[in-house]
Amino acid sequence: MRALFFGTPEIAVPALEALHSIATVSLVVCQPDRPAGRGLEPRAPAVKVKALELGLRVEQPTKIKTPDFAELVRSQEADVALVIAYGRILPKAILEAPRRGCMNLHASILPKYRGAAPITWAVVDGETRTGISLMQMDEGMDTGPVYRILDVPIGRDMTSGQLAVELAACAATMVREVLPMAVAGDIEAARQDETGATHARMLDKEDGRIDFSKPAKRVHDHVRGMTPWPGAFTTITPNGLPKTLKILATRTLSGDAGAPPGTVVVAHRGRVEIACGEGRIELIVAQLEGKKALPAPELVGGRTILQGMVLGAGAPA
Repeated sequence: MRALFFGTPEIAVPALEALHSIATVSLVVCQPDRPAGRGLEPRAPAVKVKALELGLRVEQPTKIKTPDFAELVRSQEADVALVIAYGRILPKAILEAPRRGCMNLHASILPKYRGAAPITWAVVDGETRTGISLMQMDEGMDTGPVYRILDVPIGRDMTSGQLAVELAACAATMVREVLPMAVAGDIEAARQDETGATHARMLDKEDGRIDFSKPAKRVHDHVRGMTPWPGAFTTITPNGLPKTLKILATRTLSGDAGAPPGTVVVAHRGRVEIACGEGRIELIVAQLEGKKALPAPELVGGRTILQGMVLGAGAPA
């Protein structure tokens, strides 16, 4: 089997390794290097790094809707192009270039969570299972027929980052066990049920802001869903000066809220409990703007968080 690979971030790396083990990968396509870190130095995406380690040809086009790029893809005479988290919509000329077209590994149980951020929104919504769908790509947004879905459970405290690792391994399994059958025509793809379709829109930083008026479980799911990016956050007012507080880990508690949403109802003996619209969450790890991440006992001991504070607004009562 002769294949192309389109992918960019870390989650796509195991799939690339799996494809390399079963096929001749003639070309790897990923997004251009991006500025990163404090020095904003150009950083190669994870797929590029792995592809070069494997001795594969890498292209990083800034534009893919060009005749030259379409000709490059056609010239590979590939049986299939495998796509996972590439980050751009492929035009018709690319979709039709390989003999068996382009097949996508999408990180959801389609037709749920079509779009750019399926992992994050599945966790935020409190889903207990998700998966990897191998689908034949068409010109729609994750609308093509599906060959196979492999399920992955979502633990009650699992973050999006942790789930991405599980899904990446699942994607590699799909490549080794199912992709060859799909390319050979040994299995058929089934049309998606449009009545069950949902959309997982692209994230921005403001999506991380915590709404403590929601029930405790929803707040907890939001925190783990937004971890590691864009990060769940609120504001805190130590010494009357508002600062951003990133919430990195929480757990839900039983019982009544006992105070208005966002109020720190307990901050002693190393515990921090915060009132929500229904119930409370316990804060496990947080990071004050300009500081390193700290566990709750150190946040209490250093008087970063005080009982009576209202997170998101106001100063200590």
